[in-house]
Amino acid sequence: MSGTDCPCGSGHPLEACCGRLHAGEPAPDAKRLMCSRYSAYVLGREDYLLATWHPDTRPAALALDASPRPQWLGLTVKSHTPLDDSHATVEFVARYKLNGRAFSLHETSRFERVDGRWLYVDGEIRERGGR
Repeated sequence: MSGTDCPCGSGHPLEACCGRLHAGEPAPDAKRLMCSRYSAYVLGREDYLLATWHPDTRPAALALDASPRPQWLGLTVKSHTPLDDSHATVEFVARYKLNGRAFSLHETSRFERVDGRWLYVDGEIRERGGR
């Protein structure tokens, strides 16, 4: 995907943005991990999503190849709140289409840093809507 803009919406090339994290570079903070996880959903990178999920809450699989697949349209990070050195929350809205209908997922996600790496713990869905 050389020269492709990163799906997270940063405006940077994938290789210089979330692609570095997908290749193994640790995320510097919970916000960057959240953005890289969104990009992984767009790109179908189940391996990365599972690797960056806290082991206490990680599912066995995600079935990203299930049909129909959502068409991801964009990400807006509303807030990034560091709680201490190893805990943070990120509030975001992800937009997507499924079966021709537009949806948005508004979630506040919890992250924890374990052994120097940020991991997704879980999230509280604030709103999920379709039109």
